[in-house]
Amino acid sequence: MKYYLAVDIGASSGRHIAGWLEDGQIQTKEVYRFPNGVETENGHLVWNIRALLDHVKKGINEALKAYPKIESLSIDTWGVDYVLMDGGDPILPCFAYRDSRTEEIIPKVHEKIPFAELYRRTGIQFQPFNTIYQLYADKLAGRLDKASDFLMIPEYLIFGLTGIVSHEYTNATTGGMVSAATGTYDEAVIQALDLPKRFFKPLRQPGTAVGEYKGIKVMLCATHDTGSAVEGIPMEGNELYISSGTWSLLGVKTPKPITDAASQAANYSNEGGVGYNRYQKNIMGMWLVNRLRDELCPGKPWREITAEAEEKHFDHTVDVYDPIFLAPESMKAAFDARLPHPPKCEMGYFRCAYRSLAQGYKQAIDEIERNTGRTYQKLYIVGGGAKNGFLNRLTEEATGKQVIALPIEATALGNLKIQMEAGK
Repeated sequence: MKYYLAVDIGASSGRHIAGWLEDGQIQTKEVYRFPNGVETENGHLVWNIRALLDHVKKGINEALKAYPKIESLSIDTWGVDYVLMDGGDPILPCFAYRDSRTEEIIPKVHEKIPFAELYRRTGIQFQPFNTIYQLYADKLAGRLDKASDFLMIPEYLIFGLTGIVSHEYTNATTGGMVSAATGTYDEAVIQALDLPKRFFKPLRQPGTAVGEYKGIKVMLCATHDTGSAVEGIPMEGNELYISSGTWSLLGVKTPKPITDAASQAANYSNEGGVGYNRYQKNIMGMWLVNRLRDELCPGKPWREITAEAEEKHFDHTVDVYDPIFLAPESMKAAFDARLPHPPKCEMGYFRCAYRSLAQGYKQAIDEIERNTGRTYQKLYIVGGGAKNGFLNRLTEEATGKQVIALPIEATALGNLKIQMEAGK
Protein backbone atom coordinates (compact mmCIF):
# COMPACT_ATOMS: atom_id res chain seq x y z
CA MET A 1 0.00 0.00 0.00
CA LYS A 2 1.32 3.45 -0.94
CA TYR A 3 0.51 6.30 1.43
CA TYR A 4 0.45 10.01 0.64
CA LEU A 5 -0.01 13.11 2.80
CA ALA A 6 -2.04 16.24 2.06
CA VAL A 7 -1.46 19.31 4.21
CA ASP A 8 -4.51 21.53 3.72
CA ILE A 9 -4.46 24.88 5.51
CA GLY A 10 -7.38 27.30 5.62
CA ALA A 11 -7.85 30.67 7.22
CA SER A 12 -9.16 29.16 10.47
CA SER A 13 -7.51 25.74 10.70
CA GLY A 14 -5.12 23.31 9.07
CA ARG A 15 -5.16 19.55 8.79
CA HIS A 16 -2.84 16.75 7.73
CA ILE A 17 -4.72 14.03 5.89
CA ALA A 18 -3.16 10.72 4.91
CA GLY A 19 -4.49 9.06 1.80
CA TRP A 20 -4.18 5.80 -0.08
CA LEU A 21 -5.90 3.97 -2.92
CA GLU A 22 -8.18 1.07 -2.06
CA ASP A 23 -10.31 -0.65 -4.71
CA GLY A 24 -9.71 2.31 -6.99
CA GLN A 25 -11.01 4.86 -4.46
CA ILE A 26 -9.02 7.33 -2.38
CA GLN A 27 -9.34 6.58 1.32
CA THR A 28 -8.36 9.20 3.89
CA LYS A 29 -7.58 9.61 7.56
CA GLU A 30 -6.95 12.86 9.41
CA VAL A 31 -3.77 12.54 11.46
CA TYR A 32 -3.26 16.08 12.75
CA ARG A 33 -5.30 19.29 13.06
CA PHE A 34 -4.25 22.71 14.26
CA PRO A 35 -5.77 26.19 14.63
CA ASN A 36 -5.00 29.13 12.36
CA GLY A 37 -6.18 32.72 12.24
CA VAL A 38 -5.10 36.27 11.64
CA GLU A 39 -3.32 38.12 14.41
CA THR A 40 -3.08 41.85 15.06
CA GLU A 41 0.37 43.40 15.10
CA ASN A 42 1.01 47.16 15.20
CA GLY A 43 -2.47 47.84 13.88
CA HIS A 44 -2.20 45.38 10.99
CA LEU A 45 -3.62 41.92 10.35
CA VAL A 46 -0.83 39.34 9.93
CA TRP A 47 -0.21 35.60 9.72
CA ASN A 48 2.03 33.80 12.18
CA ILE A 49 3.94 31.94 9.50
CA ARG A 50 6.53 30.55 11.91
CA ALA A 51 3.78 28.86 13.89
CA LEU A 52 2.30 27.55 10.63
CA LEU A 53 5.60 25.98 9.62
CA ASP A 54 6.00 24.47 13.11
CA HIS A 55 2.54 22.90 12.81
CA VAL A 56 3.31 21.58 9.33
CA LYS A 57 6.39 19.80 10.70
CA LYS A 58 4.58 18.51 13.80
CA GLY A 59 1.81 17.11 11.62
CA ILE A 60 4.30 15.34 9.37
CA ASN A 61 5.87 13.75 12.46
CA GLU A 62 2.43 12.54 13.57
CA ALA A 63 1.74 11.15 10.10
CA LEU A 64 5.02 9.23 10.13
CA LYS A 65 4.07 7.63 13.44
CA ALA A 66 0.96 6.20 11.83
CA TYR A 67 2.45 5.59 8.36
CA PRO A 68 6.24 5.15 8.57
CA LYS A 69 6.58 5.05 4.78
CA ILE A 70 4.96 8.02 2.99
CA GLU A 71 5.52 8.32 -0.75
CA SER A 72 4.98 12.07 -1.04
CA LEU A 73 3.37 15.11 0.52
CA SER A 74 2.08 18.44 -0.68
CA ILE A 75 0.69 21.63 0.84
CA ASP A 76 -2.19 23.86 -0.21
CA THR A 77 -3.49 27.09 1.35
CA TRP A 78 -5.62 30.11 0.45
CA GLY A 79 -4.33 32.31 -2.38
CA VAL A 80 -2.98 35.87 -2.83
CA ASP A 81 -0.87 36.09 0.37
CA TYR A 82 2.90 35.69 0.32
CA VAL A 83 6.10 35.89 2.34
CA LEU A 84 8.93 38.23 1.34
CA MET A 85 12.28 36.47 1.53
CA ASP A 86 15.77 37.73 2.36
CA GLY A 87 17.73 34.77 1.11
CA GLY A 88 16.60 31.91 3.31
CA ASP A 89 14.90 34.11 5.92
CA PRO A 90 11.38 35.52 5.91
CA ILE A 91 10.93 39.27 6.11
CA LEU A 92 8.25 39.85 8.71
CA PRO A 93 5.48 40.70 9.20
CA CYS A 94 3.59 38.49 6.76
CA PHE A 95 0.47 40.55 6.07
CA ALA A 96 -2.95 38.91 5.82
CA TYR A 97 -5.21 39.67 2.89
CA ARG A 98 -7.95 41.20 5.06
CA ASP A 99 -5.57 43.93 6.21
CA SER A 100 -6.52 47.37 4.90
CA ARG A 101 -3.04 48.48 3.79
CA THR A 102 -3.88 48.36 0.08
CA GLU A 103 -6.78 50.83 0.22
CA GLU A 104 -4.66 53.84 -0.74
CA ILE A 105 -2.48 51.78 -3.08
CA ILE A 106 -5.13 50.56 -5.51
CA PRO A 107 -5.61 53.92 -7.34
CA LYS A 108 -1.82 54.24 -7.68
CA VAL A 109 -1.62 50.83 -9.34
CA HIS A 110 -4.43 51.73 -11.71
CA GLU A 111 -2.63 54.96 -12.62
CA LYS A 112 0.28 52.82 -13.80
CA ILE A 113 -1.90 50.25 -15.55
CA PRO A 114 -5.67 50.82 -15.83
CA PHE A 115 -7.77 48.00 -14.45
CA ALA A 116 -9.39 47.35 -17.86
CA GLU A 117 -5.92 46.66 -19.28
CA LEU A 118 -4.95 44.62 -16.23
CA TYR A 119 -8.06 42.49 -16.61
CA ARG A 120 -7.56 42.05 -20.35
CA ARG A 121 -4.05 40.77 -19.71
CA THR A 122 -4.63 38.62 -16.62
CA GLY A 123 -8.37 37.93 -16.40
CA ILE A 124 -8.31 38.22 -12.61
CA GLN A 125 -11.27 39.78 -10.84
CA PHE A 126 -10.78 42.92 -8.81
CA GLN A 127 -10.25 42.24 -5.14
CA PRO A 128 -8.57 44.85 -2.92
CA PHE A 129 -6.25 42.18 -1.54
CA ASN A 130 -4.90 40.78 -4.82
CA THR A 131 -1.18 40.08 -4.67
CA ILE A 132 -0.44 42.83 -7.18
CA TYR A 133 -1.77 45.50 -4.81
CA GLN A 134 -0.04 43.98 -1.80
CA LEU A 135 3.31 43.86 -3.61
CA TYR A 136 2.98 47.46 -4.74
CA ALA A 137 2.18 48.48 -1.16
CA ASP A 138 5.40 46.73 -0.09
CA LYS A 139 7.31 48.46 -2.88
CA LEU A 140 6.17 51.92 -1.79
CA ALA A 141 6.94 51.04 1.83
CA GLY A 142 10.50 50.04 0.86
CA ARG A 143 10.00 46.42 1.91
CA LEU A 144 11.07 45.04 -1.47
CA ASP A 145 14.51 46.68 -1.41
CA LYS A 146 16.26 43.87 0.45
CA ALA A 147 13.90 41.09 -0.61
CA SER A 148 15.42 38.40 -2.81
CA ASP A 149 12.09 36.78 -3.64
CA PHE A 150 8.46 36.41 -2.64
CA LEU A 151 6.87 33.04 -1.99
CA MET A 152 3.17 32.35 -1.79
CA ILE A 153 2.23 30.85 1.58
CA PRO A 154 2.29 27.16 0.57
CA GLU A 155 5.50 27.63 -1.39
CA TYR A 156 7.04 29.28 1.67
CA LEU A 157 6.06 26.26 3.78
CA ILE A 158 7.49 23.94 1.12
CA PHE A 159 10.68 26.01 1.17
CA GLY A 160 10.75 25.55 4.95
CA LEU A 161 10.80 21.78 4.41
CA THR A 162 13.13 21.53 1.42
CA GLY A 163 15.10 24.79 1.07
CA ILE A 164 13.90 24.90 -2.57
CA VAL A 165 12.28 28.00 -4.09
CA SER A 166 9.25 27.28 -6.26
CA HIS A 167 6.44 29.26 -7.85
CA GLU A 168 3.36 27.14 -8.54
CA TYR A 169 1.07 28.03 -11.44
CA THR A 170 -2.46 27.83 -9.95
CA ASN A 171 -1.56 29.89 -6.91
CA ALA A 172 0.40 32.45 -8.92
CA THR A 173 -2.67 33.15 -11.06
CA THR A 174 -4.62 34.36 -8.02
CA GLY A 175 -2.36 37.40 -7.70
CA GLY A 176 -3.26 39.29 -10.86
CA MET A 177 0.18 39.19 -12.52
CA VAL A 178 0.03 36.05 -14.71
CA SER A 179 -0.83 36.39 -18.39
CA ALA A 180 -4.13 34.73 -19.31
CA ALA A 181 -2.72 34.16 -22.78
CA THR A 182 0.62 32.56 -21.94
CA GLY A 183 0.26 31.19 -18.38
CA THR A 184 3.51 32.91 -17.38
CA TYR A 185 4.16 36.08 -15.41
CA ASP A 186 3.16 39.07 -17.56
CA GLU A 187 6.26 41.16 -18.22
CA ALA A 188 4.24 44.22 -19.23
CA VAL A 189 2.41 44.27 -15.89
CA ILE A 190 5.64 43.79 -13.93
CA GLN A 191 7.38 46.50 -15.93
CA ALA A 192 4.50 48.96 -15.56
CA LEU A 193 4.78 48.74 -11.76
CA ASP A 194 8.59 48.50 -11.78
CA LEU A 195 8.52 45.38 -9.62
CA PRO A 196 11.82 43.50 -9.19
CA LYS A 197 12.31 41.14 -12.12
CA ARG A 198 14.20 38.74 -9.83
CA PHE A 199 10.90 37.90 -8.12
CA PHE A 200 9.23 36.41 -11.16
CA LYS A 201 10.67 32.98 -11.78
CA PRO A 202 9.31 30.28 -14.13
CA LEU A 203 6.04 28.80 -12.95
CA ARG A 204 5.82 25.10 -12.14
CA GLN A 205 2.76 22.95 -12.78
CA PRO A 206 0.89 20.80 -10.23
CA GLY A 207 2.48 17.37 -10.00
CA THR A 208 6.06 18.68 -10.04
CA ALA A 209 8.46 17.18 -7.51
CA VAL A 210 10.36 19.86 -5.59
CA GLY A 211 12.58 18.17 -3.01
CA GLU A 212 12.55 15.87 -0.02
CA TYR A 213 11.79 16.03 3.70
CA LYS A 214 12.53 13.16 6.10
CA GLY A 215 12.64 10.72 3.22
CA ILE A 216 9.30 11.93 1.82
CA LYS A 217 9.12 13.38 -1.69
CA VAL A 218 7.74 16.93 -1.49
CA MET A 219 5.55 17.85 -4.45
CA LEU A 220 3.50 20.72 -5.76
CA CYS A 221 -0.21 20.02 -5.89
CA ALA A 222 -2.52 22.80 -7.03
CA THR A 223 -1.25 24.81 -4.08
CA HIS A 224 -4.18 27.22 -4.28
CA ASP A 225 -6.73 25.34 -2.21
CA THR A 226 -9.61 25.99 -4.61
CA GLY A 227 -7.54 24.56 -7.45
CA SER A 228 -7.14 21.36 -5.45
CA ALA A 229 -10.79 21.40 -4.32
CA VAL A 230 -12.06 21.46 -7.91
CA GLU A 231 -9.80 18.47 -8.68
CA GLY A 232 -11.33 16.66 -5.70
CA ILE A 233 -14.97 16.99 -6.82
CA PRO A 234 -16.34 13.69 -8.22
CA MET A 235 -18.20 15.58 -10.94
CA GLU A 236 -20.15 14.01 -13.78
CA GLY A 237 -19.49 16.13 -16.86
CA ASN A 238 -18.67 19.81 -16.56
CA GLU A 239 -21.07 21.46 -14.16
CA LEU A 240 -21.09 24.37 -11.72
CA TYR A 241 -19.26 24.13 -8.40
CA ILE A 242 -18.99 25.98 -5.12
CA SER A 243 -16.03 25.43 -2.84
CA SER A 244 -17.79 26.57 0.31
CA GLY A 245 -15.71 27.71 3.24
CA THR A 246 -14.72 31.10 4.61
CA TRP A 247 -15.19 32.17 1.00
CA SER A 248 -17.62 30.69 -1.48
CA LEU A 249 -15.76 30.12 -4.75
CA LEU A 250 -18.41 29.62 -7.41
CA GLY A 251 -17.43 28.74 -10.94
CA VAL A 252 -17.11 26.34 -13.84
CA LYS A 253 -14.25 24.83 -15.83
CA THR A 254 -13.58 26.42 -19.23
CA PRO A 255 -11.01 25.41 -21.87
CA LYS A 256 -9.40 28.86 -21.81
CA PRO A 257 -9.76 32.20 -19.98
CA ILE A 258 -12.67 34.50 -20.81
CA THR A 259 -11.41 38.06 -20.47
CA ASP A 260 -14.04 40.06 -22.35
CA ALA A 261 -15.80 43.22 -21.17
CA ALA A 262 -18.81 41.27 -19.86
CA SER A 263 -16.58 39.13 -17.66
CA GLN A 264 -14.80 42.22 -16.35
CA ALA A 265 -18.13 43.91 -15.62
CA ALA A 266 -19.31 40.83 -13.72
CA ASN A 267 -15.94 40.70 -11.92
CA TYR A 268 -15.16 37.11 -12.86
CA SER A 269 -11.76 35.55 -12.34
CA ASN A 270 -9.82 33.24 -14.62
CA GLU A 271 -7.60 31.16 -12.39
CA GLY A 272 -5.31 28.27 -13.19
CA GLY A 273 -6.60 24.74 -13.02
CA VAL A 274 -5.02 21.37 -13.70
CA GLY A 275 -5.20 21.49 -17.48
CA TYR A 276 -8.14 23.90 -17.65
CA ASN A 277 -9.23 27.40 -16.66
CA ARG A 278 -11.37 28.06 -13.60
CA TYR A 279 -13.91 30.76 -14.48
CA GLN A 280 -15.12 31.72 -11.04
CA LYS A 281 -16.05 34.43 -8.58
CA ASN A 282 -15.17 35.00 -4.92
CA ILE A 283 -18.31 35.44 -2.86
CA MET A 284 -18.34 36.34 0.82
CA GLY A 285 -19.05 32.88 2.21
CA MET A 286 -19.38 31.29 5.64
CA TRP A 287 -17.27 34.17 6.94
CA LEU A 288 -20.57 36.04 7.37
CA VAL A 289 -22.17 33.51 9.70
CA ASN A 290 -18.90 32.59 11.43
CA ARG A 291 -18.42 36.20 12.48
CA LEU A 292 -22.08 36.56 13.47
CA ARG A 293 -21.79 33.51 15.72
CA ASP A 294 -18.58 34.83 17.31
CA GLU A 295 -20.39 38.06 18.09
CA LEU A 296 -23.96 37.00 18.90
CA CYS A 297 -23.85 33.44 20.24
CA PRO A 298 -20.30 32.13 20.71
CA GLY A 299 -20.10 28.36 20.77
CA LYS A 300 -23.73 27.75 19.91
CA PRO A 301 -23.98 24.55 17.82
CA TRP A 302 -24.50 25.16 14.12
CA ARG A 303 -27.40 22.70 13.95
CA GLU A 304 -29.28 24.83 16.48
CA ILE A 305 -28.44 28.05 14.66
CA THR A 306 -29.63 26.78 11.29
CA ALA A 307 -32.77 25.18 12.72
CA GLU A 308 -33.77 28.40 14.49
CA ALA A 309 -32.86 30.57 11.49
CA GLU A 310 -35.08 28.38 9.31
CA GLU A 311 -38.06 29.02 11.61
CA LYS A 312 -37.77 32.81 11.58
CA HIS A 313 -39.59 35.10 9.15
CA PHE A 314 -37.07 37.88 8.54
CA ASP A 315 -36.88 38.01 4.76
CA HIS A 316 -34.73 41.04 3.94
CA THR A 317 -31.39 40.35 2.25
CA VAL A 318 -28.09 42.17 1.81
CA ASP A 319 -25.62 42.29 -1.06
CA VAL A 320 -22.98 39.70 -0.19
CA TYR A 321 -20.58 41.38 -2.63
CA ASP A 322 -20.58 44.58 -0.56
CA PRO A 323 -17.04 45.29 0.77
CA ILE A 324 -18.53 46.37 4.10
CA PHE A 325 -18.58 42.66 5.01
CA LEU A 326 -14.89 42.01 4.26
CA ALA A 327 -13.40 42.82 7.67
CA PRO A 328 -15.87 44.75 9.85
CA GLU A 329 -15.20 45.29 13.53
CA SER A 330 -18.80 44.20 14.09
CA MET A 331 -20.55 41.95 11.57
CA LYS A 332 -23.89 42.71 13.22
CA ALA A 333 -23.30 46.43 12.71
CA ALA A 334 -22.39 45.79 9.07
CA PHE A 335 -25.72 44.03 8.53
CA ASP A 336 -27.58 46.80 10.39
CA ALA A 337 -25.98 49.39 8.10
CA ARG A 338 -27.37 47.64 5.01
CA LEU A 339 -30.85 46.66 6.22
CA PRO A 340 -33.98 48.87 6.30
CA HIS A 341 -34.46 47.73 9.89
CA PRO A 342 -32.63 45.18 12.05
CA PRO A 343 -34.05 41.73 12.83
CA LYS A 344 -35.99 41.46 16.05
CA CYS A 345 -33.88 38.54 17.24
CA GLU A 346 -30.35 37.24 16.78
CA MET A 347 -31.36 34.32 14.57
CA GLY A 348 -32.84 36.79 12.09
CA TYR A 349 -29.29 37.84 11.21
CA PHE A 350 -28.36 34.27 10.35
CA ARG A 351 -31.50 33.81 8.26
CA CYS A 352 -30.65 37.03 6.43
CA ALA A 353 -27.08 35.85 5.81
CA TYR A 354 -28.14 32.46 4.44
CA ARG A 355 -30.81 33.94 2.18
CA SER A 356 -28.39 36.59 0.99
CA LEU A 357 -25.78 33.97 0.11
CA ALA A 358 -28.33 32.01 -1.92
CA GLN A 359 -29.25 35.18 -3.83
CA GLY A 360 -25.57 35.91 -4.37
CA TYR A 361 -25.11 32.43 -5.82
CA LYS A 362 -28.06 32.97 -8.17
CA GLN A 363 -26.59 36.23 -9.43
CA ALA A 364 -23.23 34.56 -10.06
CA ILE A 365 -24.76 31.62 -11.93
CA ASP A 366 -26.84 33.92 -14.12
CA GLU A 367 -23.62 35.73 -15.04
CA ILE A 368 -21.76 32.49 -15.78
CA GLU A 369 -24.51 31.21 -18.06
CA ARG A 370 -24.73 34.52 -19.88
CA ASN A 371 -20.97 34.87 -20.32
CA THR A 372 -20.25 31.26 -21.31
CA GLY A 373 -23.35 30.83 -23.48
CA ARG A 374 -24.18 27.60 -21.68
CA THR A 375 -26.94 26.45 -19.36
CA TYR A 376 -25.93 24.19 -16.49
CA GLN A 377 -28.14 21.69 -14.69
CA LYS A 378 -26.21 20.83 -11.54
CA LEU A 379 -24.38 22.69 -8.80
CA TYR A 380 -21.82 20.71 -6.80
CA ILE A 381 -21.10 22.12 -3.34
CA VAL A 382 -18.07 20.90 -1.39
CA GLY A 383 -16.30 22.05 1.74
CA GLY A 384 -17.62 22.94 5.17
CA GLY A 385 -20.62 24.84 3.82
CA ALA A 386 -21.90 21.69 2.09
CA LYS A 387 -23.02 20.41 5.49
CA ASN A 388 -25.57 23.23 5.85
CA GLY A 389 -28.86 21.73 4.71
CA PHE A 390 -30.80 24.98 5.14
CA LEU A 391 -28.41 26.93 2.92
CA ASN A 392 -28.38 24.12 0.36
CA ARG A 393 -32.18 24.19 0.14
CA LEU A 394 -32.23 27.98 -0.19
CA THR A 395 -29.59 27.72 -2.91
CA GLU A 396 -31.57 25.13 -4.85
CA GLU A 397 -34.71 27.27 -4.61
CA ALA A 398 -32.93 30.46 -5.65
CA THR A 399 -30.90 29.02 -8.53
CA GLY A 400 -33.22 26.36 -9.91
CA LYS A 401 -30.25 24.00 -10.15
CA GLN A 402 -29.94 20.51 -8.76
CA VAL A 403 -27.72 20.97 -5.72
CA ILE A 404 -25.37 18.07 -5.04
CA ALA A 405 -23.90 18.70 -1.61
CA LEU A 406 -20.79 16.65 -0.87
CA PRO A 407 -19.55 17.24 2.70
CA ILE A 408 -16.12 15.87 1.82
CA GLU A 409 -12.58 17.14 2.21
CA ALA A 410 -12.49 17.97 -1.50
CA THR A 411 -9.33 20.07 -1.22
CA ALA A 412 -7.38 17.28 0.48
CA LEU A 413 -8.77 14.76 -2.02
CA GLY A 414 -7.63 16.91 -4.93
CA ASN A 415 -4.24 17.43 -3.32
CA LEU A 416 -3.85 13.64 -2.90
CA LYS A 417 -5.17 12.88 -6.39
CA ILE A 418 -2.55 15.12 -8.00
CA GLN A 419 0.22 13.45 -5.99
CA MET A 420 -0.98 9.97 -6.83
CA GLU A 421 -1.30 10.65 -10.55
CA ALA A 422 2.15 12.25 -10.63
CA GLY A 423 3.60 9.20 -8.91
CA LYS A 424 2.27 6.68 -11.44
